[in-house]
Amino acid sequence: MKLFVYHTPELTPTDQAPECAIAVDVLRATSTMATVLAAGGEAVQVFSDLDQLMEVSEKWPPLQRLRAGERGGAKVAGFELGNSPLDCTPELVQGRRLFISTTNGTRALKRIQDAPTVIAAALINRAAVVKFLLEKQPETVWIVGSGWEGSFSLEDTVCAGAIAHSIVQHTQLSPDDIAGNDEAISAIALYSQWQDNLLGLLQHASHGKRLLRLDCYEDLKYCSQTDILDVLPIQQELGVLKSLG
Repeated sequence: MKLFVYHTPELTPTDQAPECAIAVDVLRATSTMATVLAAGGEAVQVFSDLDQLMEVSEKWPPLQRLRAGERGGAKVAGFELGNSPLDCTPELVQGRRLFISTTNGTRALKRIQDAPTVIAAALINRAAVVKFLLEKQPETVWIVGSGWEGSFSLEDTVCAGAIAHSIVQHTQLSPDDIAGNDEAISAIALYSQWQDNLLGLLQHASHGKRLLRLDCYEDLKYCSQTDILDVLPIQQELGVLKSLG
C-alpha cells in the first residue's frame, strides 16, 4: 500500500486514478458528513453547484431531506444548515438525506468520485478510515486535502498525516515504506509535531482563524478531536456517501 498526499484537488494527477481515494476537509465538510452519518442520517449527497443541489433535493419530500450550504465559512441563505457538525443532531438528521455544497470539501469529493473506492475522512473518524485501509489493503491510496480555494491548508494536511502515522504504527512499516510522494512524509512530520495539540494547530490555520472570526471556536474544538466516531462515509453511487460504520 502506497499513500499519496495531495494538498488540494487541483494537484491530483489527471491521467490516472488510485484504487482508493480519500477526501479530507477537516474544517468542516468531511467532519460534518461523518457526524451526520454517525447520527443516523440516511446518506450524504455532495454538490459543487448550489443550483444543482436545489434542483435534485426538490425531488425529495421535505421531511426526508436537509440542505446544507456554505460559502466563505458562512451559511447559504435559505438552507437549513451551514457547515457546522455541531448542528447535526440525531433529532434533526435521523433518517434524512443531507444535500451539501461547501466552498472546498465538495470540490475534493467531485474530483475523486470516479475512483473505485471513495471515502470521506476527518480527524474525528480517523480510526475507522485506518481500519478500512488495513483490512482492504488497496495498492494505491490518494489522500486529497480540500485546501482553501486552491491553496494548502494545515488542517487537511495534518489529518492526512494522522492517517499515515496510524498506518505506520499498526504495520511496523516505516514512513518511507508507505509514502508514495514527499507530501506524505511531510504530512506525517506535521502530525508528529502537533498530535498532542491539534486544536492549537487548527487555531493557527488560516481557515481556523476565519472560523474563529465567525464565532466557531466550538467547531474547531470538535473537529480537532481524533477517533471519536466509528463511522466510514463511503461512496455508494456517484456523489452519494453512506455509512459503513
